[in-house]
Amino acid sequence: MSLPAPPKANQGLLYTPEQRARRDSSIWTLVQGILAPAQFLVFLVSLGLVLRYLSTGEGYALATWSILIKTGFLYLIMVTGAIWEKVVFGQYLFAESFFWEDVFSFAVIALHTAYIWALFTAYLPPQGLMLLALAAYAAYAINATQFLLKLRAARLQSAVLSEVPA
Repeated sequence: MSLPAPPKANQGLLYTPEQRARRDSSIWTLVQGILAPAQFLVFLVSLGLVLRYLSTGEGYALATWSILIKTGFLYLIMVTGAIWEKVVFGQYLFAESFFWEDVFSFAVIALHTAYIWALFTAYLPPQGLMLLALAAYAAYAINATQFLLKLRAARLQSAVLSEVPA
């Protein structure tokens, strides 16, 4: 299986007027707007618990549960995000405007899934599991930054377009 071709230039626009209208009217935009900050909050709590375990050796079970909850949020936001892309762009993943964010999302998912596999197969000891979780969290932080930059670009695009006389 090969990845789709990288995006072509779309005259610098993230959304066509039709895509922006679909984005603004879709319930999935609201769902993403709720899940993204919720996932980030879960990430911050979990990161604190993982770092606590790594520094003190205490709280392994709590850190583990927090990673599983964070991973559940990740899977949920990925599925609902794919639905959002289908509604807005007409395809489930790798829409031109979000191509590289989607590519990197798969690395994030792979790392989180590797953690779950390693946990349930006892492939890694607790310390190794927590280090794998940190790697997954570092990738998540990069991916979250990609999406925040894209959100900022979309807001700037909307502001510019609203200033253009009709």
